[in-house]
This record gives sequence, structure tokens and C-alpha cells, in this order.
Amino acid sequence: MIKSMTGFASVTREDDRATISVTIRALNHRHLDLQLRVPAAYAAIESDLRALVGRRVARGRVELSLSLQLRQPPGIEVEFNEAFGTALEQALEQARARGLVAGALTPGDLLRLPQALTIRERQTEVDEALQLEIASRAYQTIGEALADLDTMRSREGDQLRADLDERRTLVADLVERVAVAADQGRAAMEERLHERVRELRADLQADETAVAQEIVRMAARSDISEELARFRAHVSHWITLADSAEPCGRKLDFLLQEMNREVNTMGSKADGLRVSELIIAAKAELEKMREQVQNVE
Repeated sequence: MIKSMTGFASVTREDDRATISVTIRALNHRHLDLQLRVPAAYAAIESDLRALVGRRVARGRVELSLSLQLRQPPGIEVEFNEAFGTALEQALEQARARGLVAGALTPGDLLRLPQALTIRERQTEVDEALQLEIASRAYQTIGEALADLDTMRSREGDQLRADLDERRTLVADLVERVAVAADQGRAAMEERLHERVRELRADLQADETAVAQEIVRMAARSDISEELARFRAHVSHWITLADSAEPCGRKLDFLLQEMNREVNTMGSKADGLRVSELIIAAKAELEKMREQVQNVE
């Protein structure tokens, strides 16, 4: 199956207990490279998440971020700065002795002094049952995000396949035209050789058997039937891989290397008008296919 390695998905689920947000980005990579960002309190589910992603994604760099916000109200901590309070009380005593101030400090006075009190939120501990429930919901939400990611990658894969199928058909047609041009070139070469022999025969006593053998050898050196058969087999194998349910990006990349090798050999062996032009066009399309295949899972 031709499926893109790139994609994006974002899913948020919330209820009266918590808000769960999942973001997944998938990029090209030779292997499966999974990067997880999970709250420390839920690090225990990382191995399960890796297995879940591995069932959906065979290749690519996957960046998965899980964010959890509990609805449980936080506790409050108030800390009194004793050193500041002591220093303040001493300063006030001196001021009272001079008659500059009167009366004692009030709570309102302390609240107006930012150095006196430190007020911070304290996250209340989550009981084990709630933590397990939230972990289960997070796992489910990640599964939904992976399904959305898979849909996007499949949709892009369909576009990739359409482009690759069009180029594969074009390359196959170019190679068939190379075969026709090569046959015509070989026939023309044989005719030129026979004509040259007839010209020499008038002046020299030529060994017709040796001449015939040389013609056969030259024709064999320009024969591309084996390369043509292998190229056709590669095209057939390509179609089988693309129709299979398994990821095929690496195999298609290897097939393109083999197809390119056969085309190069045809270009070095075949003789005839337009052979070079057709070979160059085929190699250009194969290179475009190779670039596209780098996006296939």
C-alpha cells in the first residue's frame, strides 16, 4: 500500500474530570523514530503508547505530545517569611520608641507587603483510581488521533500513487519505444555490415563464415532482450507491491534502483535513432519517481 509518511492530527477530549489533548506530527525518516512527550505522572504508559503507535506506523519520525489538565481545584499554600517578619518587627519597635507609629501589625498590613507572605498553588494528589481512569482515556484519545493521522496519510498516499502510477506508465512506454528503436537499429547495423561485406568481396577473398560470425557477435552485444525482460518484471512487481496491504516504501525504492540499472544498460548496448533521447527521458522520470518514493511509508 502506498501511504505517505507525513501527516498531522490533533484531538482534544474533556469532561468534568480532565481535559486531554493529543497532537501528532509525522515526518519522513528511514526508520520509525518515535518522540513522546508525556506528563511525568503518566510515564508508566509510555511502553503501551510505543506499541500502539507501532501498530499504526511502520516508518517515519513521529512526534506525539500528550497534555493533561485536571479539573480538580488546587490547594493553597501560604508561607510566612520569618526573617523578614523579625526584621520588620524590630524596625517597628524602633519607630514606636520614637513616636513615629502606633499600634500592632494587622493581617492586612502583611498582605500589602509582598516580602512577608508567599502564596502558591499546591496541586492536590490524584487518587490511584482516578489516575488509572485518566490514563485509560488518554490512551483512547491517542488512538483516535492515530486514526485521524492514518486517514490523512492514506489520503496523501492516494495522491502519491496517482502520480507514481502515471510516471511508471510513462517510463514503461519509453522503455518499450527503446526496444523498438533498438531492434530497428540492430537491423540497420546488420544491413550496413552486409553491404560492407559485399563491397569487400569484389576486391578480396573474404571468409564468409568468419564475417557471419562477427555479424552475430555484434548483434548479440547490442541485444537488450534480457534487460527488457527484467525491467518488465520490475514493473509487474511494482504493481503487486502497491496493491499489497503492507508498507512498501523501501521495496519501491530498491525497485527503482534496479529499474534505473536496467535502463542504463540498455542505453549502453542499444544502437539506433532516438535511443539516447528515449533513455534520457526514462532516466529523468525514474529520478522523479525516486524523489516521490522518499515520501512513501
